[in-house]
Amino acid sequence: MPYLVCVVPVCPVKAEPSHRSEQATQLLFGEVAEIIETGKDFIKVKHLYDDYEGWCQRSQLEEISIDQFKDAPAFLAPEYLNEVLVNNQVMQVPLGCPVGVFISGKQSLGNITIEYNKTSWNPTIQHNPHDTIKENAFKYLNTSYQWGGRSVFGVDCSGFTQMVFRFAGIPLLRDAYQQASQGEAIGFLQEVKCGDLAFFDNEEQKITHVGILLDSSTIIHASGKVRIDTIDHSGIINAETGLRTHRLRVIKRIL
Repeated sequence: MPYLVCVVPVCPVKAEPSHRSEQATQLLFGEVAEIIETGKDFIKVKHLYDDYEGWCQRSQLEEISIDQFKDAPAFLAPEYLNEVLVNNQVMQVPLGCPVGVFISGKQSLGNITIEYNKTSWNPTIQHNPHDTIKENAFKYLNTSYQWGGRSVFGVDCSGFTQMVFRFAGIPLLRDAYQQASQGEAIGFLQEVKCGDLAFFDNEEQKITHVGILLDSSTIIHASGKVRIDTIDHSGIINAETGLRTHRLRVIKRIL
């Protein structure tokens, strides 16, 4: 089965093979996907990290041998922006891109060469997971909300939690309702530890939102932008307006 790697900073993954279609998720630079179906200008792919499917613009991906990537270190780009050389031209890629395959030197991918000579974050090192979650969550502060986003250029609620937990070496599923199926339930806010996930539902009792608890009364989440708000047993209270914005459904411990 052919595989592709994202060779632009952020590649939109569309629900349908059209520029007008909504963005379902994103591939970040260095992320690998499996080809499901090919079209004229778009290719339907399955992201190998979370099995999410959608349509990508053909020109933003490069076909590869999976052997180049399957044993690569899980190193991540650690800064807000990170310099990569593509055919000897500078390209800036966002926080959290997998760069492990490129740290061993210049790599040839189809018609392009890629080189990464900067520092990287190794999730397999025994960092304190709670400190890791907090440190990297704060790097996304004030990032604008974007439906389907997974980067500091624009992120949705579950894209934010997924990327932050990646720094701790913990894979989360893509959507909030999927992430709610992971981990162990915590009964009370008083039992919360930094890094626990809080999930919120709508009037139909469908889980539609997720955020990362910093302590029993504070949450960081993507709502309008990545922000820090207060939380109680009923849900989130906007720290600026004092209005209640999200209704708490369940707390899960993943770490």
